[in-house]
Amino acid sequence: MKAFVIGSFVTLTLLGVGLFWWQGRAEVEAAAPPPDPMAFAPEPFDPDKLPITDPGDMEGPAPPEASELTKEQSRFFRYDRNRDWRITRSEMLSSRSDAFRKLDKDGNNLLTFEEWAVNTVNKFEGADANGDRELSPGEFATTAPKPRKKRRCAC
Repeated sequence: MKAFVIGSFVTLTLLGVGLFWWQGRAEVEAAAPPPDPMAFAPEPFDPDKLPITDPGDMEGPAPPEASELTKEQSRFFRYDRNRDWRITRSEMLSSRSDAFRKLDKDGNNLLTFEEWAVNTVNKFEGADANGDRELSPGEFATTAPKPRKKRRCAC
C-alpha cells in the first residue's frame, strides 16, 4: 500500500511538471513575432565594399640586413671574452679549437700544442701592427678569412 501511494504521488508530480512546462512553452511561442524574411536574404553585391587587392605604390619596410661592421663585430666578440675591446694573446689562443684541427702539417693526425700555438702566435703577431701585444678592432679585421667564391652551377 505504501508503494502505491508513493507511486501515485510521483506520477502526479511528474504530470504536473510536464503540464506546466508544456503550457509555458506554448505561451512563449504564441507571443513570439514571426521571423523577418529579409534577415536571411543575402546582401546585394557591391563592388565598392570589396577589399583592396592591388598594392599599387605601397611598400612595406625592408627587412634589416647585417652590415659588414656587424658581422665583423660579432667575429671580434667571439674572441674578446671579457668585452674590453682588446683581444689578448691568451684570448686568441683559447678560442681557436677549429683551427687547431686544420694545422696538422705532417699529416700524421697528431697535432701538438706547440705546432698549433706557433701558427696562431705568428698570425697574432702579423695582425698586431703597433706591437702592443693586443689587437684593436681595426687590427683584428685584418685576420678575417677571405670570402669564398660562390660556385657556379655545373649543369
